Amino acid sequence: MAKVTVRRTERAPWRVPTTAQRRGAGDEPPDQPDQFVALVKRLIVAQTGLAAAIGLSYSRRHLPSIIITLMLVAALWGLALVVRSGTHAAWIVAIGSEAAFILFGLFRFLTSRYVGGTLFAIIIASVLLQPAVARAFTRPPRRDRQGLRESDLADTADGALGGSAAG
Repeated sequence: MAKVTVRRTERAPWRVPTTAQRRGAGDEPPDQPDQFVALVKRLIVAQTGLAAAIGLSYSRRHLPSIIITLMLVAALWGLALVVRSGTHAAWIVAIGSEAAFILFGLFRFLTSRYVGGTLFAIIIASVLLQPAVARAFTRPPRRDRQGLRESDLADTADGALGGSAAG
């Protein structure tokens, strides 16, 4: 009895390629930490819009409610800018801020039966506490960003006053 070996030279069109086949042999995996940081940033921006929409529609022209809502939106917008850096300090600030938003939302629910955004803050806090997201925020800050570096600051300090700084 003869042994017959079949070699497949072409991939069948109905088969889904594996992750290794999609990446190729020498390619590196996609940068996962940046994806998690971008996810958290998008969630916080969505929370900002949601808080503005619900808070302003719920306020019923009550000036203190409108001011509180606008301050919350400003704080969330600032948090989205901080989280964008992807550093460990940004992760700590995000967890602390979301915990404060949750407590504020629960207090507001108990006093006026207003839920606006509390559930979304709980969802974002649970996303931030996931181990993969926590690892994404523990990477060191990127040094290759465009902008001023220490060497650039040293070069510009000499000519900033029109001459030498030693007097």
